[in-house]
Amino acid sequence: MSDQPPTLSGPDFSAGVPRDSVGTTPTLGHANGEPVLLTRIDGVAFAVGAVCTHYGAPLGEGLAESGTVRCPWHHACFSLRTGAPLRPPALFDLPRYRVDERDGTVFVGARVEAASLPPRHGATRPSSVVIVGAGAAGNAAAETLRREGYDGPVTMIDPDPGAPCDRPNLSKDYLAGTAQPEWIPLHGPEFYDERRIEIRRARAEAIDPAARTVRLSDGESVAYGALILATGADPIRLPLPNAGTPVFTLRTVADSDAIIAAAGGARRAVVLGASFIGLEVAASLRARSLEVHVVAPEARPLERVLGPQLGDFIRALHEEHGVRFHLGRSAAGFGANTVVLDDGSSLAADFVVAGVGVRPSVRLAEAAGLAMDRGVLVDEFLRTSAPDCYAAGDIARWPDPHTGAAIRVEHWVVAERQGQTAARNVLGAGERFDAVPFFWSQHYDVAINYVGHAERWDEIVVDGDPSSRDCTARYLIGGRDAAVATIYRDRASLEFEVAMERRGGVAPLRA
Repeated sequence: MSDQPPTLSGPDFSAGVPRDSVGTTPTLGHANGEPVLLTRIDGVAFAVGAVCTHYGAPLGEGLAESGTVRCPWHHACFSLRTGAPLRPPALFDLPRYRVDERDGTVFVGARVEAASLPPRHGATRPSSVVIVGAGAAGNAAAETLRREGYDGPVTMIDPDPGAPCDRPNLSKDYLAGTAQPEWIPLHGPEFYDERRIEIRRARAEAIDPAARTVRLSDGESVAYGALILATGADPIRLPLPNAGTPVFTLRTVADSDAIIAAAGGARRAVVLGASFIGLEVAASLRARSLEVHVVAPEARPLERVLGPQLGDFIRALHEEHGVRFHLGRSAAGFGANTVVLDDGSSLAADFVVAGVGVRPSVRLAEAAGLAMDRGVLVDEFLRTSAPDCYAAGDIARWPDPHTGAAIRVEHWVVAERQGQTAARNVLGAGERFDAVPFFWSQHYDVAINYVGHAERWDEIVVDGDPSSRDCTARYLIGGRDAAVATIYRDRASLEFEVAMERRGGVAPLRA
């Protein structure tokens, strides 16, 4: 997602390199003015693009194994043989290049068409697939159905006209004004038209598992052979008295646009909540030169997720950029362009953004009688208690092999990966969902990568110095790593992900 020309380094593969120099570890070089990774798999040389199709990360700095390469920034994974995206958040194939071997020399030529992969699904072919929700999980499910060769009807149901969109960007670069609007849709309308993926702009009102139908807000009902629930989560709205201060939440493109519009004529903003989204909003509003105050009940920002060391660093980082914190405080109400705090004090505010959390959108599942436990209960294949009905994303509570517990995670990348698995299992793949949870958060020029899942920990071991933007924090339970957070240690983050997969008995990703 960058308009800058790629940086070229390494050998010019179009001029040829010695055959013996091409091994199973990819070599970074270039051909025809484009960065390229050249590798040998099962004795055959392959060349694919060296720039991640998600946000443009340099894949030469990623981690390669078993014929795949993982992105150093956001942990997408690609096939080095075909360029296919094996794991989100990347949605698009890497370019492939023609490779010729002559007289002991390997030459990389022009781009070639993306490889046509044979369908990998099992014998199951539902009459149709309906996906409720066009967020991360729903979009990934629809794409995967077509990529896996399913040619039956696919329908996504979502009333939000801005979905599917790059939701993580809405609180980051898009809100800050540094991302182009055309970056925000995951795909243009022609993408879904070409793949015969219908998007119904209506609200799903009820599910009838016995009749296998979904009733819509426009009065129609849609029949399904298989159903994927990907309804996501809804932002919590504070039921506080308000005498006229605009209060926003952030979940959709329209929400982000509304905040941008309010910021255009404002001087001061108050953010309620020191969550990831709250602090990303604070950073984005500071990029627009607003005075920003953050109100939160905890003693440190993000301490519950990242611990005291990184919590102190996050606070100091935001204070360096002019954010003012009011910790140990909550909002009691809103006056006319003021926020009244629980101690009786008040803050001037042209508008407020409430980032105090979300609730899983489980109304449909509950009304349909599905098994619930603070979310929709699913098995390791993401199957719900209803036949031919799956759940993915923010609503799904699944048995996690890495923690040994049933967990529910509200992360974009997890939702995309679950959408993939649910779609494959609709088609009979029998694929266990065993991906290690991952998320990233951006604060000014500092990105934090988090791998694993630790709702609690016995000890935090920090290697390096957060204030120097160079550290790894390990979260230990019973002496074992449960999660790791890194700052500018992308390789360590990837290595930990692979180590957790191996520890959990996850088979290596392969093209």
